[in-house]
Amino acid sequence: MRYTPLSSALYIKNREKLYAKLPSKSIVLIASNDIMPTNADGTMGFVQNSELFYLSGLDQEETYLLLFPDAPEEQYKEIAFVRETSELIAIWEGKKYTKEEAKDLSGIKNIQWTDNLPQFLKTLMYTAEHVFVLENEHIRNSSAVETQNDRFINSLKNQFKTIDFKRLAPITNELRMVKEQEEINQIQKAIDITENSFRRILNFVKPGVWEYEIEAEFIHEYTKSRSGGFAYTPIIASGANANVLHYISNENQCKDGDLLLLDVGAKYGNYNADMTRTIPVNGTFSPRQKEVYQAVLDVLNFATDYLKPGIFWVDYQKAVETFMEGKLIGLGLFTKEDVANQDPTAPLFKKYFMHGVAHHLGIDVHDVWNKYLPIQAGMVLTCEPGIYIREEGIGIRLENNLLVTETGNINLMKNIPIEIEEIESLMNIRI
Repeated sequence: MRYTPLSSALYIKNREKLYAKLPSKSIVLIASNDIMPTNADGTMGFVQNSELFYLSGLDQEETYLLLFPDAPEEQYKEIAFVRETSELIAIWEGKKYTKEEAKDLSGIKNIQWTDNLPQFLKTLMYTAEHVFVLENEHIRNSSAVETQNDRFINSLKNQFKTIDFKRLAPITNELRMVKEQEEINQIQKAIDITENSFRRILNFVKPGVWEYEIEAEFIHEYTKSRSGGFAYTPIIASGANANVLHYISNENQCKDGDLLLLDVGAKYGNYNADMTRTIPVNGTFSPRQKEVYQAVLDVLNFATDYLKPGIFWVDYQKAVETFMEGKLIGLGLFTKEDVANQDPTAPLFKKYFMHGVAHHLGIDVHDVWNKYLPIQAGMVLTCEPGIYIREEGIGIRLENNLLVTETGNINLMKNIPIEIEEIESLMNIRI
């Protein structure tokens, strides 16, 4: 693997946290993700199932996890099943885990080849009183693709018809919301790589460069830093493109006088950074651009100060929206009288700020969460207000990653330039 793996101690700790939430005599079963096909014999890059990685650190296809903390025999309490390798596989695909390597990575003593999974299921399934399986219950999930985990669950239900299967996601989602220090360190590593790439970009951007050339500069820096690449499809949006929230074609030329919105982040060790910065293509903000930029930065600072343990996401969003409303009035986009007369079901600020201000961050960029639980210390959230004025061709979003502490939060992106003067200064120093 390209990245330096974390100690198995983290995954042992994560499993112990899970066991504390399970009823007695429970089995947990999780399958890895597929290597997704494209066309002909092509495939996409492999991305591990997040829960399987969280509980084992194993980062390879055709992997299964069987956890049975109350098993009648010690050998059955934790079992990982990994793909059996061969000389032929090594020649065509490269190295796969040995049993000893899988044991060292995961801290699981009983490592079996994947082909042995059916016999262990026959032995153990009816010994348990509860069987927990994993479905993707993320609030934003809209995939129509049947995953390997989906197929695994269906096969289990067909084979073991009398078992009442239970949902694992509500348990693991809540556990994953609060990060251990090792996880925070991986996120910080991804952020540091993102910072280095952004500083590279500040010296590269000028009128006439193409959005895809900027994307190439990012991936160059990511790859040489042992990153897994972009944490998500990058948004390199110049001019009016910045008003398209998920603009990803990155195909236009950057023009003198335009702003450039960069929503990018590096992945490291399966943990992610998520940064947004908006910079002037020519290195200098116009007076109006500066005015709008400062308004967004003021909202970011307000939202950062507001984020602390005990608050709820819904209340956090409303507080930021109220503060944003005042900034939009100050920019002359509507008046206090307009607000007083607005349709409360369609507030005026929504035209200029139409998205959420924060989401959880971790193994997934939009990490698992429960919006109805209070914010806790150890959570990592993005903070990303934006103002989009389509009629003026101005789109500005700023985003930091915040670690919630007992007394407030720490900005994990504090070293990444964001102030107007620093951005302009760095862009006008050409190497």
